[in-house]
Amino acid sequence: MELTGSEVEALGSHGYFVRDGFLGEALALRVRAVALARVEARTLRPAGIRRGANHTLDTSVRGDHIEWVLPGASPELDALWHRFQALGEVVSTGAYLGLGRFDVQLACYPGGGTHYARHLDAFPGQSNRRLTAVWYANADWKPEHGGVLRLFPEGTDTPVDVPPVLDRVVVFLSERLEHEVLPVHASRLALTAWFSGQGP
Repeated sequence: MELTGSEVEALGSHGYFVRDGFLGEALALRVRAVALARVEARTLRPAGIRRGANHTLDTSVRGDHIEWVLPGASPELDALWHRFQALGEVVSTGAYLGLGRFDVQLACYPGGGTHYARHLDAFPGQSNRRLTAVWYANADWKPEHGGVLRLFPEGTDTPVDVPPVLDRVVVFLSERLEHEVLPVHASRLALTAWFSGQGP
C-alpha cells in the first residue's frame, strides 16, 4: 500500500483524507456479511462515553453499539485488520506520525435517529490516539439513510460531509479533527482503527 501525494498533503493541511475501494468490492462485501452476522448475533453492546470512573452511557450523545475486534475473529475481519496495519505503516512513514499499536472496533447504529455528537477521538489530557481510520460497510447506501460523517477541518467554518458508502475509508488526525455522525435512519456499519503513538 502507498499514499498518494495528495493524501499526504490533505492529511497535513486539512487533517484528513478519504479513499474509496480500500479492500475491493468482493472482499468488502464479505467483511460486511461477517459484520452483519455479529450484529445479528447480538454480540455488540451499547457504546459509552469517556473513560475509567467517568465512563457512562448517554444516548443523547452517542447511540451506537460496539464490539472490539481482535486478530483471529474471522478470515474476513483479519484481512481488514491487516489492511489497517498496512495503512498505519504507510501513514506513519509518509506523514511522519510515529504510529504504534492500534485497536479495531465494529460499530452499528441501529437507525431511529441515533447519532454521535461532535467530538474528538483523542481523550482530553492524554497523549493516546493519534490517527483514526473509519471503514464503512454500508452497501446500497442512500441519502435518506442518513448517518453522514461530518468533519470540522481546522481553519475553516465550512464542515465537510462524507457519506458512509461501502469500502470507503476516512483517515484523520484523532487529536485535531472534530467530527460527528449525523442522525441515522437505517442500520449503519463501520469498523474503525485507532492508532496510538509509539511508546512503552
